[in-house]
Amino acid sequence: MNASTLMWFRQDLRLRDNPALHYACENGAIIPIYIFDTDCPEQFIPGDASKWWLHQSLSALNLSLDNQLHFAKGEAIRIIMALVQAHNIKTVVWNRGYEPWQIKRDTQLKQLLSAAGVEVKSFNSHLLWEPWQVLKKDETPYKVFTPYYRRGCLSKPSPRMPVAIPKDIQIEYNPQCDNGLDSLALMPRINWFHTMDKMWTPGEEGAAKHLSDFLPDGAKAYKNKRDFPDLGATSKLSPHLHFGEISPNQIWYAAIHALDGNTEDAGLDCYLSELGWREFSHYLLFHFPHIPQKNFSPKFEHFPWRSDPDSLIAWQQGQTGIPIVDAGMRELWQTGTMHNRVRMVVGSFLVKNLLIDWRQGERWFWDCLLDADLAANSASWQWIAGTGADASPYFRIFNPVTQGQRFDPQGEYVKRFCPELSKMPDKYIHNPWDAPQNILDYAGIKLGSNYPAPLVDLKASRQRALDALAQSKQQPDEEPS
Repeated sequence: MNASTLMWFRQDLRLRDNPALHYACENGAIIPIYIFDTDCPEQFIPGDASKWWLHQSLSALNLSLDNQLHFAKGEAIRIIMALVQAHNIKTVVWNRGYEPWQIKRDTQLKQLLSAAGVEVKSFNSHLLWEPWQVLKKDETPYKVFTPYYRRGCLSKPSPRMPVAIPKDIQIEYNPQCDNGLDSLALMPRINWFHTMDKMWTPGEEGAAKHLSDFLPDGAKAYKNKRDFPDLGATSKLSPHLHFGEISPNQIWYAAIHALDGNTEDAGLDCYLSELGWREFSHYLLFHFPHIPQKNFSPKFEHFPWRSDPDSLIAWQQGQTGIPIVDAGMRELWQTGTMHNRVRMVVGSFLVKNLLIDWRQGERWFWDCLLDADLAANSASWQWIAGTGADASPYFRIFNPVTQGQRFDPQGEYVKRFCPELSKMPDKYIHNPWDAPQNILDYAGIKLGSNYPAPLVDLKASRQRALDALAQSKQQPDEEPS
């Protein structure tokens, strides 16, 4: 193996718009490798759903590289340094990661490689704007989304244009350095992912298809339809973005091009701002690396969360007796995703109506979501809980009944994932406990038997949450670390 450039694939599992790959191929032959880094902190190891997707995505990438992608599992630094020393590697390239443990690892690796006389290059393929480039006038980071995006990001030079697939990808393949995809042991032992397998196509081509299916009509209608879970009006690109099967730059410019550059279009502006929210999550994690474990707002350090394992399990299993909450949690388990509006509803129910710590919800989503992303998962749960940056105030408590009536008026979404409620009339589909007995008999529903009675009274649990908030305000504040 005499190739000069080691191309380390990470969360950039694509050939199109891959700056590190583009640079590597311009220098000659490459050694492409994917390493499942076992030096990752235990709490950040991907969950089962993410591992399933990763296996499929790596299989697709390997195929696009003529089955010459090298696979390894272990401590990434040791593996790369051993390859460099054994195979005359002069250059190592990768696309940057932004999680705190990745930054620490990559900084250490750059130092070791530079000391060994090896050229090291890293590139931005995962974000539209680097987190350190968008700061307020006083050089401190933004903590509120709108000024961050409108005043910070959009005032900067436009995101870089996507780069093409390298014209000539020359690969130096050595079977001795390839342990094979199965050696990563990503596939779950129990075949629970059959629904995911039917509805998703992990990999670069699957990402491209979702984007082309969404544009241009989806972008135009996005603002008006995105909150209705039964309409399928979102782009479904989140897991593809997380694994880097498509870049935000590709999406950004494809969306603008599809609407003829009309960035004043309300639908397009709304969709692009959602990419902005993704940026904001990574931005927060970069500048405030404690947010996966600790409240962003110190005011919540004394919040009286409840320990209620039985209610937590009922929530996880979609057995709360609140139809839209149950539908959302069952959608998550069956499909590896959940509509964004419903994510807010189920999250609010957990941290406010059940008064269970947001970190319990974050952990469950981490294991079940195909697009489980440390930045987005942490920031989103803190937003829901009212503990985060620019968060929804804790006292703003979603009523799951009125949310369901507004965004799933015929109950089509609920009926899809809670088929036992399929005969309930629209009037009671989101609050079956209010239905007269003759309606329940007609629908075949026995509350507490074939469909749960509500875990909590919504009005009483709302007041309990407000009382808990008032109680926490009586405690002294702590400064965030």
